[in-house]
Amino acid sequence: MATTTPEAPTGTHGDGAKLPINVLADRVLVQVGQAEGERRSRAGILIPATAQVSRRLTWAVAVAVGPHVRSVKVGDNVLFNPEDRFEVEVQGEEYVILRERDIHAVAAPRVEDGQTGLYL
Repeated sequence: MATTTPEAPTGTHGDGAKLPINVLADRVLVQVGQAEGERRSRAGILIPATAQVSRRLTWAVAVAVGPHVRSVKVGDNVLFNPEDRFEVEVQGEEYVILRERDIHAVAAPRVEDGQTGLYL
């Protein structure tokens, strides 16, 4: 008896490319940007890439969301704790799977077209 392996389901992410993965339930698949290495503080102090920053949250871009996610859309920038994550490799690229409740914030545009930005 011959057995066949089913093809992996495909989903799409922000740039329209196909991913061989469907995110389930309240999970969000995000892609963290490349480490920038050295950075500068607002005061202009150079912080080396090897400096340890404790309890710092990380920004990432949501590339796929599960059917029960209400607050995050594909392409949103999300803020999460890098210690509470599960890493996964899909087609040679690194992603992180999070629960929606583990996301602390979603970046929103400051002023949308046609709005003044004033709260009256």
